[in-house]
Amino acid sequence: MQANDPYPHYIEFRHVHKTFDKPVLVDVNFHVDAGETVAIIGRSGVGKSVTLSHIMGFLKPDSGRVIVAHEDITDMGEEDLRRIRRKVTMVFQSGALFDSMTVAENILFSLELREDYDQRNKEDVVNGLLHLVDIPQARDMYPADLSTGYKRAVAIARALAAQPQCVLYDEPTTMVDPIMSDHMGDLIVRLKKQLRLTAIVVTHDLDLMYKVADRVVFLYEGQVIFFGPVGDLQRSDHPHIRAFLEMDRVVRV
Repeated sequence: MQANDPYPHYIEFRHVHKTFDKPVLVDVNFHVDAGETVAIIGRSGVGKSVTLSHIMGFLKPDSGRVIVAHEDITDMGEEDLRRIRRKVTMVFQSGALFDSMTVAENILFSLELREDYDQRNKEDVVNGLLHLVDIPQARDMYPADLSTGYKRAVAIARALAAQPQCVLYDEPTTMVDPIMSDHMGDLIVRLKKQLRLTAIVVTHDLDLMYKVADRVVFLYEGQVIFFGPVGDLQRSDHPHIRAFLEMDRVVRV
């Protein structure tokens, strides 16, 4: 980035407000640099998923600016947003897989509009991605035959098939067992190192946050009450943050 670049951060929220029946995002400011992983945490209903929807362009702010892939997407039309979404993709909680397709076919779906692979290349890419996310044995299975954790892994492989610059993970460890949860964290870290992906991880899972995040956005009632390195979060004296961290400690005990 040049010194005078107006959008030096890969993703940035500038004074973003969003209201539905009540305020959901209130003067939200944070940024994500290229190659960085930022976790967004907080209790249910504080605006975490709404934040991701703004990054994908599914929602527009009532006021403020949303920067994605070093571009201001706030007023972009659908055609330009489709271009941005080739750079930034989202892995949904549900996996959003096609039930009538095998795992391999689900991944191939992301390659169908690409011109840089012939059919043989595509098969190689599918096999490579399944090995990357550690589920090569699931190639010919259908989503109904998979656990929640495996579905998430397939969804990540499908997202990576499009060669994005950035992946948004929406609660990647919700409703998975502890072993798979740990594996998902390892996978997110490995993808960052191997592919140099930029990432945002929305999560309730503090173990996951500690494992993957460079910095943390803590949302409380739609406001950012903390934005900074993970280590600084643990030292915060904000009462809502202390209560959140203490509740997690009690649950562990």
